[in-house]
Amino acid sequence: MSGKERLPVTGAQGDLLRLVATGQAESRAELARLSGLAASSVSLRVEELRDAGLLVEEGSGTSRGGRRPRRLRLSPSAGVLTVADLGAHHVRLGLLDLSGTPLAVQEREADITAGPEAVLDWLADAFDDLLETHAPPGVPLRGVGTGIPGPVDPATGRVVGPSRMPGWNNFPVADHLRARYDLPVLVENDANLMAVGEARSWPGADNLMVLKAGTGIGCGVVVNGRLHRGRGAAGDISHVRVRTDSSIVCACGHRDCLEAYASGAALQAALAEAGIAVERPAYIVGLVDDAVPEATSLVRTAGRMIGEVLTVLVNFFNPDVIAVGGSLAAAEPLIASIRAAVYERCLPLATRELEIAPARAGQDAALLGGGALLLDAVL
Repeated sequence: MSGKERLPVTGAQGDLLRLVATGQAESRAELARLSGLAASSVSLRVEELRDAGLLVEEGSGTSRGGRRPRRLRLSPSAGVLTVADLGAHHVRLGLLDLSGTPLAVQEREADITAGPEAVLDWLADAFDDLLETHAPPGVPLRGVGTGIPGPVDPATGRVVGPSRMPGWNNFPVADHLRARYDLPVLVENDANLMAVGEARSWPGADNLMVLKAGTGIGCGVVVNGRLHRGRGAAGDISHVRVRTDSSIVCACGHRDCLEAYASGAALQAALAEAGIAVERPAYIVGLVDDAVPEATSLVRTAGRMIGEVLTVLVNFFNPDVIAVGGSLAAAEPLIASIRAAVYERCLPLATRELEIAPARAGQDAALLGGGALLLDAVL
């Protein structure tokens, strides 16, 4: 094996490279233990990966007794990834190394209603600007990924039946980006990316539900440490029907979907009817912090409705953690109401060790998740 541009790496070399890239191994001894290969075989393949410019060996790793081993890690010159977390009103852009560590993060205004071609071409230009400004000289781009605030068919990379995204239905996002970048392309639902990134912040928790409460409502599901996509709609709780005294038609055409009552967009509309103008759903948190009663009441009701939907899923799935993220997650009454509904209605066995808490990974959760998933395609 030779040449600094060769990726993906297959066979035993690829397996060893993945173990280092994902942080499971940092020494030759750990690679031998985890891979089952003989130490001599591991050393030969590590040398080949070093010669190819994909691995470096430096410093001292963790000692398990005796002399500290040399620490293996991906070479900084092996490549970079660009990932975007695309929202209704903004996009968060990340330049990551192949280990998933952000090298640069930017947030820019965006308007997803401008349509897929305009938004994706603008996004690609933003990626190019990020690379030109922040990528280390001579380090190649290895993959491109983006989160989409709507359902994505994992087999085709197409958006399927999204809300508040005119012109995006059945649009081939992956193909459009692949025409610009002849590289591995990841297109995934934003809540799924957030779930993968958030799962890294809960060591020991293998089964998680990660709720994204923003302009819309999404939920990513991690089962036994791996993202569960189903056929692309796994975790989509936004169109579960809720019981209420009123009746509202959802953007999907059905009545009384959770999103029609409990999403940031729904709360923004309800506040407008009450004479309180809010430019964006994220600003509702400020109203709650200022104890504006209309905002606090709406957020509490939204939390109760979300909790009632989650009750069925908690009894069915028995997760270890429900992590709540998104722009509305900072509103404490939302999480308190979710907890109250779940703990009241779920079986004691399902909630005995369940933790319902604000997400830990912060604003970059989706970027971290995108980097982790894209790395699989790249390596």
